[in-house]
Formats: sequence, structure tokens, C-alpha cells
Amino acid sequence: MRKLTILLAILGLALLTGCTAWLGAGSVMKAIVSIGFIGFMATVMAQLAVDAILGLAWHAACRDIPFVQLLVSRMIRDAAASCLPFSQLGGMVLGIRATCSSDLFAGPKGRHVDGSEAACANLVDITTEVMGQILFILTAVACLVAHQQSSPFARPVMIGLVLLSMGIAGFIYTQRRGGDLLKRAGKMLGHNMAAQWQDAMLSSADSIQERFDAIWSHPSRIVQGALLHYVGWLGSAATIWVAYYFLGAHLGFGGAIAIEGVACGIMSVSFLVPAGLGVQEAAYMALGSAFGIAPSVSLGLSLLRRGRELVIGIPMLLLWQAMEMRALRRRSAQGETAPAAAPVSIHDSTPPTDITRD
Repeated sequence: MRKLTILLAILGLALLTGCTAWLGAGSVMKAIVSIGFIGFMATVMAQLAVDAILGLAWHAACRDIPFVQLLVSRMIRDAAASCLPFSQLGGMVLGIRATCSSDLFAGPKGRHVDGSEAACANLVDITTEVMGQILFILTAVACLVAHQQSSPFARPVMIGLVLLSMGIAGFIYTQRRGGDLLKRAGKMLGHNMAAQWQDAMLSSADSIQERFDAIWSHPSRIVQGALLHYVGWLGSAATIWVAYYFLGAHLGFGGAIAIEGVACGIMSVSFLVPAGLGVQEAAYMALGSAFGIAPSVSLGLSLLRRGRELVIGIPMLLLWQAMEMRALRRRSAQGETAPAAAPVSIHDSTPPTDITRD
């Protein structure tokens, strides 16, 4: 998997370099500079507002964990996927780790989250996000068809949407029955593993299933999370609209929804590519051209988006490092303050008491 991720990253970087060379580095740089500092900071603030909505969406589905912990964990998870050479799966792993240690920065209302609870919470958040994404892509396709009835992107995106819906349905089934499946696997492999490993596997399956059942026992919360994620996706389209406005491109909000929605549908297929390198740029260029926007402007928009991700993501990764250091110091302090066991002398002259003596 690592070799495949590296190969896809190299191919994506080659595609990005080729697009820049084809359009001319000068025109792309001109588009980037034209947005100005105020325009760039406006896109950053718009993204921070979207991040807050995403934190609310997660908290709506998983209310046992404080909002601040979920918000910080979500931003770290996104930062790992966009700023580090990881695929979306790698960002997921780091997000689980951040959920376990984010209580150190959540104030007095924060609480410790163990690994199984963090994994369940992240999986549920991704599920509700994809549910909202499906609705957003449908809205984007409707906006695209309203603008251009014979758009070549509509049919491939709809096919991908059907596959995405099938995948999320299987994902939900796994969460509802994952513990049972894991227990069956443990019983099937029982003859080939140590007894203590089998017991640990069965007990962890019960624990994970209990956590999933506790979350999914409130379907209204799941619906609220999905709807808030849908609002978050609309907010992402708003950030695209703001960026195009400062770049001097005339684009309605419906067009921004179409570009962002279809682009995220295309990028969903390429989830193994780190940060969608090259795929995002090609999607923005092709979709922007359908709305009469110059490819150099769309490429400049994609590069500005990556710059915005770095401005937000790098501080979040530094915060995660601080969280890990504080967690390590806390565990070390707890180990030092633990009471030591009383030493037993092998030269004790007191004879042992015979409890069977009358």
C-alpha cells in the first residue's frame, strides 16, 4: 500500500507540473497574486467557519465527546490528509490518535477517550460526512445540468455516486454488525490462535459493538450529523465562490456548487492519492472551463486552496505534536507517582503462620 501511495503521489505531482507548464507558469502566478492578502485571508476565515460546522456535525452524532475535542481532532485529521504525504486512510489513523489525546486541550470539560471509542467516533463521522456528500453531489449535478444539459461530467459522476452509495451502505452495515462479524472470525480462527488472543479479540469485538450500538441507537442524531455535513459541503462551495470572486471570475453560487460538488465526486474515486495531488487541479480546470473560466484561473484557485490548507494545517499538526508530548509527560508523571510495592526480604526470620494449626 505504501508503494502504491508513493507512485500515485509521483504521478499526481507530474500531472500538476504538466498542467502548470501547459498553461504557463507566469499566467498561473498572475492569477495567484491577483487575489491579494485580503482575498486569501477571506478564504482562510471561510474555511475556519466550515471547520466549525464540521465539528458541530460530528458532535451532533457523538454527543458523549465534548465539541472542542471533536473540532480539534477533525482539523488534525484533515491536516494530516492534506499536508502530509498520506492518503485519506493515513489521515484517518492520525485522526483517531488525535481524538485520544485532544482532551488535554479541551479544558475542564474535556475527558479521556480510549482507542476503541475514538475509532468508532471517527468511523461514524466519516459515515455521516459521506451521507451529506452524496446529497451535496446530487445538488451539484442538478446545478451542472441546469447550466449545461449535455455536460460530459454528469453521467460519470452519477455512476460514481451510485457506487459511493453502495459503499456507504456496506459501511453502515459493517458498523451495525461489525462486532458479530469479528466474533465469527475469532471463532473460525480459534483453532489457529492462542486462547488469550481469541479471548481478547472476542472481548474487544463486544466493546466496539457496544459503542457502535450506543451511537446508532439515536438515528435522529445521525440524521442531524449528515444534514450538518451537507451544510458544511455547501460552505465549501461558498469558499470556492469567495475565491473566484477575488480572482475576478464571474461565477454564481450555483456554479460554485456544481464545480465543488463534481470535483469532490471525482476526488472521492482517487482517495488513495495523497491530498488528491494533480486530480484536484485537473478537475477544477475542466469544470471551470464549462463555466467560461480560464484554466489558468482555476489552476491558480487550486494552488491557493493548497496554500490555505497549509496555513491552517501546519499549526494544527504542531498542536497535535504538543498534545502527544503532553500526553507522554502525563503518563510519565503518573508512572513516577505510582506507589511502589513493599520489598519482601528473603531473610525474614518470622516463620509463616500455619493456617491449618488448631
